[in-house]
Amino acid sequence: MKKASQSSSSPTADRAHHLKRGRRLEYFTLGWNMVEAGVAIGAGWLAGSIALVGFGVDSLIESFSGGILLWRLASPAHDERREQLALRLVGASFFLLAAYVCFEAIKSLLAAELPKASVPGIVLAAVSLIVMPLLARAKRKVAADLGSHALKADSRQTDICAYLSAILLGGLALNAVLGWWWADPIAALIMVPIIAREGFEAWQGEVCEQCH
Repeated sequence: MKKASQSSSSPTADRAHHLKRGRRLEYFTLGWNMVEAGVAIGAGWLAGSIALVGFGVDSLIESFSGGILLWRLASPAHDERREQLALRLVGASFFLLAAYVCFEAIKSLLAAELPKASVPGIVLAAVSLIVMPLLARAKRKVAADLGSHALKADSRQTDICAYLSAILLGGLALNAVLGWWWADPIAALIMVPIIAREGFEAWQGEVCEQCH
């Protein structure tokens, strides 16, 4: 009888463990992205780089997404209404980012704004390119354990941060080495459809394979 009681309590204990791991990942996301945003926006403003500033704004939006997930993971039991609201809010953050990056990149191209080379920006993009895929993978594992669509969508936003890091790194490097000023806003524009697609998927609600 005692063995059966321990077995029945196991799912609850497992869920509490997964929730704790998820919250730790989101706290790390918040801390990392606040630092990343400060460095990227400051370096981008000094260099006149819209892609770098856009990357910093993405970090702020990802911090917003992390805050949403902390609110979502604060519920010990699965709450479908809370889950759906969190998913919609994450989707809205994608739309906000896509609109900002598109507007600023087009404005930069039309004004032919020439960004300066940014060594801090290049270093930041390179480090983020290493950290973000690892963080996204950890989030996906916890999302699968919890059956959370919202956390899975948040992991996709972390994936996108890695994509943006690669695009940003390419744009900054081309500008620094070859003087291709237009590579910076073009790199920013490449981000837009990727971000918007993820926003639509999050807003409509992803289907979890475990739910079938």
